[in-house]
Amino acid sequence: MNIEPYHTNARLTAGLVDLIEFCQNDEAHLGIKMIEQPDVFEIEHHYQANGGNFWVALDGDKVVGSIGLLKVGQQTAVLKKLFTYPEYRGEPHRLGRKLFQTLLTYAQAQPDIDKLVLDTPMGEHRSHFFYEKQGFKRISREKLTVDYEFPDRDSLIYEREL
Repeated sequence: MNIEPYHTNARLTAGLVDLIEFCQNDEAHLGIKMIEQPDVFEIEHHYQANGGNFWVALDGDKVVGSIGLLKVGQQTAVLKKLFTYPEYRGEPHRLGRKLFQTLLTYAQAQPDIDKLVLDTPMGEHRSHFFYEKQGFKRISREKLTVDYEFPDRDSLIYEREL
């Protein structure tokens, strides 16, 4: 398995779309359409052009995980699109942790980022546990100091200092 920065490639994009649709809709039953997530089709422009980044995890040539870092506002970045197929969660792969560590290492090397925020669907208790284990604290939406788009309006908001 290999984690690498995203680069424009139709096969990677198709694999990423499959992963996202599986995790959001087949697994979590959120009913979020890809048309509501145009950032997936503009990763280099949306994430990478302004100093953020986006990574995919590949098992051979299959996309099995993803994570993005979107820079927004002063000193803040958003953790986006952390997805893995179920068989890559936990032992022996721990892919979610590896993807998060990749993002964290990158974010900590950026002098203009000192806080991460994220949104996660209210019903995704496994995700809440994962993020809290990684040092994120739940905050009210009113305490969110940056504005960014997220498709699930019932999301919980978390933040973490770097």
